[in-house]
Amino acid sequence: MAEIVLGIGTSHSPTLSLTPDLLPVYAERDRTNPMLSAPPDGRVRTYEELLEIADPSISERVNDDLFRQHHEIIQRDISELARTLEEANPDTVIIVGDDQEELFFDDNMPSLSIYWGESIRLIPRGANAPDPAIRASSWGYGDVEMDVPVDAELGLHLINSLIDADFDVGHCRYLKEESGGHVGASGYLPNFNRTTAPRPQGMPHAYAFVVKRLMNNNPRPIVPIIQNTFYPPNIVTPRRCYNLGQAVRSAVEAWDTDKRVAIVGSGGLSHFVVDEEIDWMALDAMKNKDAGALRSLPRNRLWGGNSETMNWVAAAGAVEHLDFELLDYVPVYRTPAGTGGGWGFARWA
Repeated sequence: MAEIVLGIGTSHSPTLSLTPDLLPVYAERDRTNPMLSAPPDGRVRTYEELLEIADPSISERVNDDLFRQHHEIIQRDISELARTLEEANPDTVIIVGDDQEELFFDDNMPSLSIYWGESIRLIPRGANAPDPAIRASSWGYGDVEMDVPVDAELGLHLINSLIDADFDVGHCRYLKEESGGHVGASGYLPNFNRTTAPRPQGMPHAYAFVVKRLMNNNPRPIVPIIQNTFYPPNIVTPRRCYNLGQAVRSAVEAWDTDKRVAIVGSGGLSHFVVDEEIDWMALDAMKNKDAGALRSLPRNRLWGGNSETMNWVAAAGAVEHLDFELLDYVPVYRTPAGTGGGWGFARWA
């Protein structure tokens, strides 16, 4: 019988691989971001609207000294998670992440999909981006082009098991030579329209971050589980994610091998506007193994980047037999309007 021996939760923002002096440069993007979903109601607001209602004390947390302190904590935590993964030495790593106009567009946007080809290509990104902050942070999603091994046997086993458990699972076995398309207005994004020109595209950033930052470019076999957390109308729900995690664990334990498996929830926590309340709501529920609280996280607080918290929720469902340890929660406010991210780093063992 296979078993899940380790769980990891990690944020994967480009700012985690960015030197702190460039964070204000990156923050300029917030002024035109159409996904600024703000607490407490989750309504999308413009940067100017956020600035009008922001707590004035936030401006005191936007300074170079804090940026440097946060950077040191974050790099230490990522290194610690990498060490934890290395010491656990699993045979396979399931990575639960999401896709943001990388592989999927409005022509085909599955709510849930599993990649089970023999390998998946990692293509370094951002080296030629016009934004200097994006160029500087791009190494965090891989700086060496490679074919990352995939545990295709486990991928197929998960698909078959999840179908039997009444999950409707899409599947992928290879990447197109070029990927691109359109994502249009829907749901909470009434004014959102974006077209991505066809271009070579490797694995999405949620998975590339794990390969580069937690596996240090020495990947062990992975199985990517892709949840649509971002784009209505078929966004996953917290309840579905937790139940998925439980079903993944059942599938692993029914797999007729002696392999040791780790699972990573990649993404989140709150961003592009910091929402410390929803972050602690999720983290406390994980610590207390409160499945009910995780299943009932308020969906109106899980739009945009916040939605990636549901990748952690799926991981939590898979490792409810293990104990949760929060290394750090680091809320980083990069503008007086409250934009930034609540970055989290945790493990279950």
